[in-house]
Amino acid sequence: MLGHQADQADQAGEPSGCGGHACSCGERQAEGYPELDARSIPHAIRHATIFGALDTVAAGGGLVLLAPHDPIPLLGQIDERWPGEFAVEYLENGPQTWRLALTRSAA
Repeated sequence: MLGHQADQADQAGEPSGCGGHACSCGERQAEGYPELDARSIPHAIRHATIFGALDTVAAGGGLVLLAPHDPIPLLGQIDERWPGEFAVEYLENGPQTWRLALTRSAA
């Protein structure tokens, strides 16, 4: 599942930055990504809105998602729609807000 991809990269000794930002500048790649605050989107259209936003993400790009809970079901749906295409990095782990960087593979 997507939520474990960033953890596996860390364990494998690969760069832990969002999407494997490999230079030595120390900058987290997710800092330049646009933020989508899902907390303000009505629940009935929340996932569809996030999928629409992810459709626009170019290879090597990403977005930061703010969610009111750990979005594990959403991550599963993303992996079903785009198998292996998005890496996930948890930037904040609740308890009020979860911030996740979703980065599309560079192709």
